[in-house]
Formats: sequence, structure tokens, C-alpha cells
Amino acid sequence: MLIRVLDAVGEPDEGVERILDAALKTFEGFGFRRTTMDDVARAAGVSRVTIYRRFAGKDSLTEAVILREARRFFEALDVAVGQRDTFEERAAESFVFALEFLRAHLLFNRLVTTEPESVVPHLTTLGGPVIAAASRLVAERLGVEVRAGRLPPLDVEATGEIIVRLVLSFILTPTSVVPLDRPDDIRRFARRYVAPALIGTPPEGAAKRRPRAGR
Repeated sequence: MLIRVLDAVGEPDEGVERILDAALKTFEGFGFRRTTMDDVARAAGVSRVTIYRRFAGKDSLTEAVILREARRFFEALDVAVGQRDTFEERAAESFVFALEFLRAHLLFNRLVTTEPESVVPHLTTLGGPVIAAASRLVAERLGVEVRAGRLPPLDVEATGEIIVRLVLSFILTPTSVVPLDRPDDIRRFARRYVAPALIGTPPEGAAKRRPRAGR
């Protein structure tokens, strides 16, 4: 199901937006499992028949909500990093934005906390489809950097997957020896480790060691 969410196309009309707004608010309040189509209809101020004219069922509606949130994430990400001049700055700001966005996302955090079985398996043991879809979107942005000459030639698909897995790791297992509580902490980590790893240069301030002569 989740692979289709990020691959879906088409812009919703005003009526669909109203239903999606209501569904998102209801999911935030009750979660996926406890929410019914009647709940969404009441929140949207429409009939169940109106919803079923646009969505085949609850699974279809859930997919559409996730799709719109994914689109919002990447649209906001592009705005957040669009004014940064260098790849290193864009990489750092992208990492900051991703962690801060997911940490503050009401629906994501509710599901992880109250019904983890609804989302956690799709980001871990069953996470292949969603990781592949998200990685592809990251790879597209890396490809832009390569074509513009801001990144050396690299395997954008593999690199995109590494970035997605890194973000998910810090989100799903936040306890770490790495200080990432504040945006400045995240930015410093990304500049020191994430960006250099992508462009193949040593971390800032790292000493260059000369190989020792053989004994």
C-alpha cells in the first residue's frame, strides 16, 4: 500500500481537500484504528456517500492523507533549502528540516506512540516499499545537485537510501550519544558527518594522518 502512496499523482479538488483535512484531524485525535468513515464525514460536514464517491474505502482515504503529508514535507523541504548557496549548507538544512518536521508531526507521533503497529513495521521490518519510495524522491534531488556540478558523480539511489535510513534511525530511536536536541545540534552534526560523507571529503577539522612507515 505505502509504495503507491508516494507514487500517486494528481491534484485533489476542493471537495477532496476538505475531506482530507477532516481525515487528518480525525486521525490525529483517534488514530487510524479507531477512526471510522462516519467520524470523517461528521468532521468534514458531508455524508458518507460523498466520501465514498471520492475514496473506495478507509484504506484509500488513509493513503491519500499520507500522500498529501508526504507532498507537503517535500514541498516545504525544497523551500527550506532553496536559498542555501552550497551543497554542504543544503545537506545540513535538509537534515535539520527532516528531523524537526517529523518530531513535530502530530499524526506521525501519535501513531508511533499509541498504535505503533500501524506505522512502525512499515518503517522497519516491512519498510522496504516506503524506504524505496522516499529514497527515490531524495535521489531525484541529489541528481539535481550532481547535474549542477555541486556534487561529484555518485550513486544517487544508494546515497538517497542511506539518507532516508539515517533520518528514520534517529526518529525511531532518538536516544543517542549524538546531541541532536536543538536545530543547531542537528546542523552541526550534518555539516560534520553527513555532508562530508556524501561529497567524499573528510569532516571539517579532522586531522589528516600520514601513513606510518613499515616496521
